[in-house]
Amino acid sequence: MNDKSRELPWASGPGEILKHGLDLLRRDTDTNRRLAMISIDNAVELMMKTYLGLPKRVTALTISRKEYHDAAESFPALLDALEKYAADKIVGVDLGAIEWYHRLRNELYHQGNGLTVERDKIEIYAEFANILFKNLFGYELAAAPSEKTELLGDFMLAWGELERVLADEVVRRGLAPRRVLTAMQALQYFPKGEISGRDLQELAELRSVRNAAAHGQPEWRETLKPEMVTRIRRLTEHFLSTTPAA
Repeated sequence: MNDKSRELPWASGPGEILKHGLDLLRRDTDTNRRLAMISIDNAVELMMKTYLGLPKRVTALTISRKEYHDAAESFPALLDALEKYAADKIVGVDLGAIEWYHRLRNELYHQGNGLTVERDKIEIYAEFANILFKNLFGYELAAAPSEKTELLGDFMLAWGELERVLADEVVRRGLAPRRVLTAMQALQYFPKGEISGRDLQELAELRSVRNAAAHGQPEWRETLKPEMVTRIRRLTEHFLSTTPAA
């Protein structure tokens, strides 16, 4: 594990479980896939509980003990609490996709040994888990399971930064309360004509690839290209440079 983990003893538990899931995935069998999916999901749940339960001196979060205990009762409630209290920590992480993968994990866990899960889906969940771990605890735990999922991680982080820039601008203008906004939700607040039709079309194309990847649709491996990360970053810089000053 990264040496920085010694500075963050609270990260060791979820980190060890996540690493175990990744190790299982590398020894690819049907059984190991099921166990990897369960381990990765357990790690995601534990890292959310751990981060939200840390002292205010560590995170600066204002979540009360009652709110924390209520959130800890269920996985969806943890996602809601993370979105409410630590929106800056979910850049590049699709909480809707994480909840979908959690439900898939529940099917594997509760419906018996006959179910299998595609390696592709586990790799995507693992990459979301890696990004979330880095966001919450400040360092990267492990390498992505494959080069393609490493590219997916770069793509999701770039897309998350684009969403953050657009949402921050909407909030700065007083057009919406401070909450998590997707790129397309944020764009609805901009005056007509402020963002060119060409940029809107490019965003729609990139969003389509992003959604396919986030939800494990088979075509994402063929459609996701390294230049798309560059395109997202270019759009982000463009919006940063063209939005009116306060």
